[in-house]
Amino acid sequence: MGATTIFDRRSLLKSTVVLLALICFSVIAGQIWARDRIPFGINKIIFEFNSTGQDLGVQVSLDGEPWNVVKIVNPKGRTIFEVEGKGNLKKFGLTELFFESHEPSILEVPIAEIFDRFPEGEYKFTGKTVDGDILVGTATLNHRIPAGPAIVSPAAGAAVDRNNAVIAWIPGNSAQGIQIGGFQVIVDGGSPERRLDVVLPATTTSMKVPPEFLEAGKPYKFEVLAIEIGGNQSITEGEFSTN
Repeated sequence: MGATTIFDRRSLLKSTVVLLALICFSVIAGQIWARDRIPFGINKIIFEFNSTGQDLGVQVSLDGEPWNVVKIVNPKGRTIFEVEGKGNLKKFGLTELFFESHEPSILEVPIAEIFDRFPEGEYKFTGKTVDGDILVGTATLNHRIPAGPAIVSPAAGAAVDRNNAVIAWIPGNSAQGIQIGGFQVIVDGGSPERRLDVVLPATTTSMKVPPEFLEAGKPYKFEVLAIEIGGNQSITEGEFSTN
């Protein structure tokens, strides 16, 4: 009777230990699973076409929890970009990243060849945070390039009244099936600190430049971008000066 009691107690003790171990493992595994796959806040890949310069390239932007490794894989399963922080930067982590590819003239590298290098489809973004978690995201790239807007005013190199500087345009004749989601107007004041950047609805075809932004007797460059609903954009450049 005593031996049986000892055996039962030992069995009960072992069962309890195993049960506690399973509970602890389940809790830990649950915590890891709950936080080991974190979506990027931003992960985007688009084409940008300069209708003035007739060149085409790719832009990528991403943002996420502090990371030290990021990789992008194209729809064919090939890694097209990978970056890793080193030393203190790897321990500290990065958050944002934006880059542009080379933008060759379409006379030198035809659009069809560029499209072949960057096929349509889903691009996978992955990364690792400084805490060891996995960052994940996907972005869809398409080949729908909108036509660049036609600038109506100001005329190239025209001198305008700084109190009545209006940039106006006509939407370009885009191919069938391409839908414009909006326009963007950028005015370069000559330095990164002097830059006006405004995103406007697709129904807008003009914008008055705030006179507070402009200085008398200064040259300015500007861009009007047509943005396709999938993100691709086409730029038309212009310039003017103030009286």
